[in-house]
Amino acid sequence: MPQPPTADDRTRPGTRRDPEGTRRSILEAAVDEFSAHGLAGGRVDAIAERTRTTKRMIYYYFRSKEELYAAALVESYRRIRDTESALHLDEHDPETALRLLVRSNVAHHEQNPAFVRLVVFENLLPAGAVHLMSAEVRAANRSALDIIDDILRRGREQGVFRAGPDAPTALDVQEVVSGLAFQRVSNRATFRELFGRDMLGEQESPHVRRMIEDVVLRFVLAAPPD
Repeated sequence: MPQPPTADDRTRPGTRRDPEGTRRSILEAAVDEFSAHGLAGGRVDAIAERTRTTKRMIYYYFRSKEELYAAALVESYRRIRDTESALHLDEHDPETALRLLVRSNVAHHEQNPAFVRLVVFENLLPAGAVHLMSAEVRAANRSALDIIDDILRRGREQGVFRAGPDAPTALDVQEVVSGLAFQRVSNRATFRELFGRDMLGEQESPHVRRMIEDVVLRFVLAAPPD
């Protein structure tokens, strides 16, 4: 059972006056630590040192190392969902909205390589993504499909996106967007060494970002009339 913080714990910088800030800083450090070393290799001592707090304080907020890891993983997904929601894509025409969504996703992965590494570690676990197996987490991430579904619906109503039984679903589009944005970061080094293209490099990055946008748009756009 986690014990309340001691007087020494509470006198650490940031813990007395801003408990929520302390929790956020612990999560931030946990994302970096677990994305570098995974659940097995990540050290709570290192997180405590980085946040200038104690293991006792960390276990007060998060009852175990595994719970802290799970919270860091869920927090990483929450951030990308919040980024998508903040775009207010319902205010844009469907084609522009989809381009903005793709652009945001690609940028988020590029700017948060720790998120990419953390997801790789989670997928490599023998049981696979066990820390995301909750109705609450799935519901929180449902917004990703809801946003795409709304864009597709509006695009089909306007005749600019494919309709019918073979038309891409929101889940199809999410898979393509996520896969391309993720692969650009996760496979950067191997792709660069094998094929000579640095997908995040200054020279190639603009082309790759445009290509990803175009691939997704061509996937959903209605065929032009003959």
